[in-house]
Amino acid sequence: MKKQILCASLFFFMVASFSHATTLKIGIMQDKSGVAHKYRPVVKYLRAKGIHACVRGHRNYSTAALQFEEGKVDAMFAGSGVAGSMMIKNLAYPLVRPVSAEGWSTYWAVIVASKGSPKFHGSGAYFGDRRIACCLLASSGKFFAQSLLGKDRELIRAGTHGLALEALSKNRADIVIIKNRVWDSEKSKYPKFEQVGKDSGENPDSALIVSFKTDLALVKKVKEILLGIEKDISREAEEVKTSLNITKYIITTEQDFAHTLELLKRAGVTKDFDFN
Repeated sequence: MKKQILCASLFFFMVASFSHATTLKIGIMQDKSGVAHKYRPVVKYLRAKGIHACVRGHRNYSTAALQFEEGKVDAMFAGSGVAGSMMIKNLAYPLVRPVSAEGWSTYWAVIVASKGSPKFHGSGAYFGDRRIACCLLASSGKFFAQSLLGKDRELIRAGTHGLALEALSKNRADIVIIKNRVWDSEKSKYPKFEQVGKDSGENPDSALIVSFKTDLALVKKVKEILLGIEKDISREAEEVKTSLNITKYIITTEQDFAHTLELLKRAGVTKDFDFN
């Protein structure tokens, strides 16, 4: 009996030591500049709960995706295009996603052009020979365009949705495909432009995806912590909710990516997809 107790005590000591010695490296994808710093309270919150974590912001979607693929981060708050691509490549799975203070947890692609432009009718023929600017590796950007136009259509590629809008404003593009949440937050700056169409489906927003190589016990603990943040009234929890403008995290599965995965496959994403 004493031997069993000793073994059990040793086991829990080893687990505790491992969790404290292991750093969970979390990548942050930015759909516009300044997003990554908003996740600093998440690290503080996880540390308060016994998880040693750090965040790494990336200047664009491509860099973030490559860092994850190369194993330089263990998890990532990702756009659905990269998250879905990682699933197709069998590199990661979704864990949770936030619900905003306004109550939404998804987003979709919108098409923006000069006011008075024809309305999008759902077909790739709509774009004709117009110059299209869109964010790389975004389901509400390049992937949406390619799902309609194929991989050979030349696109004006932008590192973020904000940079795609900038291309339109500087007359380097005739039309832009971007994330509706970015357009909603930025459209007041662009009075000469309007939304002329949108995707028919929705994508999970800022889901936390986890590498299959990440320790399962650690992943389980992180999931429990984030799912419990809604009812947590600690200062650290409130800082997370305020910084990210969210109320809670909800369980997210591959099924939640059904529309995204279908779109990505139409866009030509396979297990051999290259993020470069």
